[in-house]
Amino acid sequence: MKPQNEANQDMQFGDYEPQAPKFNGVTRQSLYIHMRDGIKIAVEVALPKNRSLEDKIPALLSQTRYWRTMELNPPFKWFLRPDMLDIRLRGFQSFFTSQGYALVYTDVRGTGASFGSWPYPWSEDSVQDAREIVDWIISQPWSNGNVGGYGISYLGTTAELLAVLQHPAVKATLPMFNHPDAYIDVTYPGGIYNQRFIQAWANFDRHLDQNSIPNEFGFLGRVLIRGVKPVDGDQNRQLLGNAVLEHKDNGNVHKFAVSIDCRDQPPLGEKLTIETLTLHKHRAKLESSSTISCGWGSWMDAGTADAVIRRFLTYDNNQRAVIGAWEHGGSFQASPYQPPNLPSNPSRKEQWKEMLRFFDAFLQDIDNGVREDKVLIYYTIGEEQWKNTRVWPPEGTVMQPWYFTEDNQLSTAKPEFDSGADRYSVDFKASTGNYNRWWELGALDFKNVIYPDRAESAQHLLCYTSPPLELDMEITGHPIVTLYITSTESDGAFYVYLEDVHQDGRVTYITEGQLRAIHRKVSQEEPPYKMMAPYHSFKAKEALPLVPGEVTEITFGLNPISVMIKKDHCIRVSIAGHDQDTFVRIPAEGVPVIKIERSKFFASFIELPSIQRG
Repeated sequence: MKPQNEANQDMQFGDYEPQAPKFNGVTRQSLYIHMRDGIKIAVEVALPKNRSLEDKIPALLSQTRYWRTMELNPPFKWFLRPDMLDIRLRGFQSFFTSQGYALVYTDVRGTGASFGSWPYPWSEDSVQDAREIVDWIISQPWSNGNVGGYGISYLGTTAELLAVLQHPAVKATLPMFNHPDAYIDVTYPGGIYNQRFIQAWANFDRHLDQNSIPNEFGFLGRVLIRGVKPVDGDQNRQLLGNAVLEHKDNGNVHKFAVSIDCRDQPPLGEKLTIETLTLHKHRAKLESSSTISCGWGSWMDAGTADAVIRRFLTYDNNQRAVIGAWEHGGSFQASPYQPPNLPSNPSRKEQWKEMLRFFDAFLQDIDNGVREDKVLIYYTIGEEQWKNTRVWPPEGTVMQPWYFTEDNQLSTAKPEFDSGADRYSVDFKASTGNYNRWWELGALDFKNVIYPDRAESAQHLLCYTSPPLELDMEITGHPIVTLYITSTESDGAFYVYLEDVHQDGRVTYITEGQLRAIHRKVSQEEPPYKMMAPYHSFKAKEALPLVPGEVTEITFGLNPISVMIKKDHCIRVSIAGHDQDTFVRIPAEGVPVIKIERSKFFASFIELPSIQRG
């Protein structure tokens, strides 16, 4: 039997050496596929150029709402391909076609060059469109009858939804950096609206849907790019123009989201709730599906790591899972212990090899060692090592409590005094910066997730610091914080940051968690998926205003992490009531004054999933 938790053993992430390329060159075709209701979906197909008629190959399907491909302005269109403008895609097509894959890209209904309307993300019409697209793929003379789905972010969820179809041709999906529960994963982490990103995302989509160039593409993008690519044969762009006209009433995610306080609250008085957008509503179909999944996420990308772990714990069917330390998309190394904007680790091409390893096993029937195992491959920051585990949390993990004590200290000993509290007036200038984990548009201007030295942030926070560690300490899993608080307001936001204090005084961000006070009730309902943190339903029936001046317990999980904190470093836990320029302010007016209790009767503490080293 293989060990449960292994470092630098088994197949290492990024070490797959594929067979020698079978094909050379790429042919491309754009066309419309007619859906059951007459709506035309724009499709781009990339095939190996020197393939013979006898070569039957699998297809990788990517369904996007961000233009399946672009058309460049002259003279750039004569010597550049659109994928050359995106560092995540440069060389991607030729890599997979050379290994014997067809790549099929679609503009989902109501976007790009496709007809119809897009009322909200991942509508049921779009899910059913995917079934017909898969049918079309396997009817093609080049198809071997096997289809895989893949994609990043929105595209990752469209890939994961392919399993819901239970289509016999869909053998494997690779959802990357996606948000299966859009409420907690990115839109309302802890029940707090991620205003900056969602508003920017809505504006970005609005430009794309009207075939105009978003500001996020920058000056160079506006010079190079004409818009979404029309299908072949649409010489006068009339079909494209007609399609764009049908997008004028598309939904706006910011308008939907900004009016919501609870996850079961319909926005704008409509029947739709954010529950409509979740993957767990399809749990029964996902559990019974024969489609194999390999989910990817990052410790430093919104809630994508938590999403990977929930999927790994919830579904018993064979699956692979990967959690690295990347920005949203995997182009940059985002470990806060490394210099910013380093290339990804492993490189993009090594990541493509891992994708290929997975798809080769299930779409090409190549026995490369991944078909019989359920494994989670994860990266430990600070140590900068890849590891494998078949259980979560990894074996040897112990939840170790650290208590808040006097003089802003953290201690493994529970307080013994009868009273004690620290007062904090919420500082609405507290911030984690403009390129934090919640800003998922950074890749458009080649920006990484960046958390600079947080030593100076202490002036805006309430901090508790441990003595220097006597041994190296690995923290792998979900830290859980329990606060006993009083507040002068009936609502508020609580942010808790886990940080590493170096011997020279530098402070490194590790992870964070947040919770809106009215959602503090730990629900007794059955969670929709397995999880490692206290379950908050965020439903209206369980919302509870604070009683000003009354001691209240607030407990919640931080985003999961795997980090090695070195001997002689200190652990710091910092508390805030706002993250400026990222989240909505709660309450909208007034300055809450809170007290963090730290007595033997009300002992506030954080539990760290720890593995002692040394």
